[in-house]
Amino acid sequence: WERQFWATGRTQTHEKISAATPSPASDGQRIYAIFSSNDCVALDFEGNLVWFRGLGRDYPNASNSLGMSSSLVVADGVVVAQVENDSESFTAGLDAKTGLNRWKLDRPKKANWTSPVVMKGTDGKPVVALQSSKGVAGIEPSTGKVLWNYDQGASTVPSTTVSGGRLYVPSQGLTVLEPTSDGQAPKQVWRAGQLRPGTSSPVVVGDRVFTLNDGGILSCADTADGKRLWQLRLKGPFSSTPVVAGGVLYCVNEKGLVQVVD
Repeated sequence: WERQFWATGRTQTHEKISAATPSPASDGQRIYAIFSSNDCVALDFEGNLVWFRGLGRDYPNASNSLGMSSSLVVADGVVVAQVENDSESFTAGLDAKTGLNRWKLDRPKKANWTSPVVMKGTDGKPVVALQSSKGVAGIEPSTGKVLWNYDQGASTVPSTTVSGGRLYVPSQGLTVLEPTSDGQAPKQVWRAGQLRPGTSSPVVVGDRVFTLNDGGILSCADTADGKRLWQLRLKGPFSSTPVVAGGVLYCVNEKGLVQVVD
């Protein structure tokens, strides 16, 4: 099946992205998709529309001239939509069954193309990490309550990656954080300036972390201490994040060239 929807918000985008840049999400019951126009939909697995939210219509100042790209995540029955921009900047927790606001959190007023990530908190419950130019905030998905805050700044393009209970944040290079159980700011495990990613988000596989910078340099480092183990120049430029499968990285550049790296 295939479904199409009328946009209720702005459809203008940068030439590198599209109106469908954000990735869909699923909780095993429904499929959730958001578009650059800030139109958010929920479908059942047969393609029937469950609900539709025109967030660009509800909040007409929540957009930027280059287009939105933040992907959705689902946790605790809540669809988290990060709609951050220079004007009416917010993140909303939408009820997965109805699409209505469970909560709406004011966020830093700066264009932001990063996506939220879900991790387990120290108590085993899900925590949604929201990245912005200010840093990273840990949010309780059911209520929108801020649980902790890392305030040393972060990128607004490559997103945080979660692995082994740690956050790999594009901040001052690459900063690895480990949340604490006392509600304080996460503990910094290590920071490596030479691992600064470009547009691509960091990738973690086992005890290795990989970053791809704007010059097309792929770096591999040890997750224990951030020590760089090797680097390789690829043919760029790159915007997409490498995908790992079967022990290799698939790196797709902007011209469509796929480079496969051991």
